[in-house]
Amino acid sequence: MLSAEKENAPDAEARYRAGRVSTMVSIAVNVGLTALQITAGILSGSQALVADGVHSLSDLVSDFVVLFAAHHSRKEADADHQYGHQRYENAASLALGSLLLAVGIGMLVSAAHKIQDYGHTPPVHSAALWVAVAALLAKELLFRYMLRVAERVRSSMLVANAWHARSDAASSLVVALGIGGSLLGFTLLDPVAAAVVGLMVVRMGWRFFWAALNDLMDRAVSEEQSQAIRRTLEGTPGVQGLHDLRTRKMGDLIQVDVHLEIDGALTVAQGHAIAALARQRVLDAHNVLDVMTHVDPVVVEVNPVRAA
Repeated sequence: MLSAEKENAPDAEARYRAGRVSTMVSIAVNVGLTALQITAGILSGSQALVADGVHSLSDLVSDFVVLFAAHHSRKEADADHQYGHQRYENAASLALGSLLLAVGIGMLVSAAHKIQDYGHTPPVHSAALWVAVAALLAKELLFRYMLRVAERVRSSMLVANAWHARSDAASSLVVALGIGGSLLGFTLLDPVAAAVVGLMVVRMGWRFFWAALNDLMDRAVSEEQSQAIRRTLEGTPGVQGLHDLRTRKMGDLIQVDVHLEIDGALTVAQGHAIAALARQRVLDAHNVLDVMTHVDPVVVEVNPVRAA
């Protein structure tokens, strides 16, 4: 019987279609927000709103990165990529993290210059507050939609892109508060809000960058997932034991290597059949790309029958 994890897992084509639709929705939203925020920020004199618009622009770039990675990761294995192209997703997450880091650092530098020039900063126009609130609502709704799709198709890359949208919603909240403070006469709050947004973007970028980097360095799956795979292997008829079970992430899939202990008295063909069955059971029960098995013969002790 298939595990609930495998039964509910969408196929690669369904994941691609769902991801593409959600990313196109994100692109449409971010195009509108980028134009609105940067234009309104310049006209109203709000650096925080301009910073938020640049953040939306980085979302737009990241959406195209996601589309590129989703298209290439679904390709079949070929002569140059014999294990498939799943790691395009890991590379895309790494690119998203790098992009966020660069954008966040740029925001911090710009905000620092504004804070240094405090006293020469005029109050912002009230229109900036309405734009910031509208952006906040749009980004929060976009986040909820994208995360729901990402969780349904079980794509870590789409989850990363959804949380990128949530970081935008949080930054828009900070921007709205900063603009509101500036309208009340505390003009320093606008560049301070821009600096806070920069810190949030840097933090989120570092998390994505570090997680993707570890995946590209063959990070193993969680202990819970590893133990589940172990139980499936040990439950295979004919498998006496196992050792050197190793896993590594390939995009949203898992590559497994394991040594199976099989009765040394069996023929080569019988041992191969047991290993093939163990491999297929793992593929059927878990989100696994492939299982590489090595058969180790063991001596099965039999209690001698005492003569009457």
